[in-house]
Amino acid sequence: MTVRHSGGGQPERTLALLWRNSKADSEQVRRSAGRRPSLDVDGLVRAGIQLADERGLEAASMGGVAKALGVGTMTLYTYVPSKEELLDLMVDEVLAERQLPGPGEPRPADWREQVEVYSEQTRAMFQSHPWLARVSTVRPPVGPGMLAGREYLLSTLLPINLSPRDTNTAALAITTYVDSAASLEAESQLVERATGQSDETWWHERNDLWETYFDVERHPAMTALWNANGYQDTVREAAAESYRYGLDRLLDGIQAQAEAL
Repeated sequence: MTVRHSGGGQPERTLALLWRNSKADSEQVRRSAGRRPSLDVDGLVRAGIQLADERGLEAASMGGVAKALGVGTMTLYTYVPSKEELLDLMVDEVLAERQLPGPGEPRPADWREQVEVYSEQTRAMFQSHPWLARVSTVRPPVGPGMLAGREYLLSTLLPINLSPRDTNTAALAITTYVDSAASLEAESQLVERATGQSDETWWHERNDLWETYFDVERHPAMTALWNANGYQDTVREAAAESYRYGLDRLLDGIQAQAEAL
């Protein structure tokens, strides 16, 4: 499976498209894009997302989206200049689907519960759109969806009185942990869909490793944990428990730092 990279389009064109619905004067963006009544950027992006959801990211090419919309491929370039801009628009649209409270909107009182909202919404997003696991956002689409996530986490952490630098660092640490774990979950879903084989079945087929090849003398720590019943029963249980453990310990560390100030 090929990994795509966001952030590869021309900056001015990409920003104008990402923020096309954010200002009253967005008519200028629509005119510059040559908009027709029968087709618009929003519909094009939705079609791309639907194709990626149903058939994988490769299906959401400019040609694939054009076919789904019943227009010629060259028509799409009137609205979105290239596949790079299309990818950014798709990713940011999906990021914006997360139901994260904005400024002044009701949210849980406890900051850790607010982080849980980010965690749950982000994991649900990846589960609904597993193709996101095939997109590297090292250079992210800097649109409304991406910034909404950043604003939410920063507003969650500001009241606990970390230093400004530590507030930003803590928010980045949470984003890195949650997004990476959610991406791995989605990647597992993609692999199972592509192979028709669950992770449990894959490991079961390799049980001979333990009976034939595993050397207890070379792996004393693993052996000790096994003998002490330290492993979870299933791969899925292990993944869920390790995610919960990691997030709790990360938030414990942030809380300890805040309380020490």
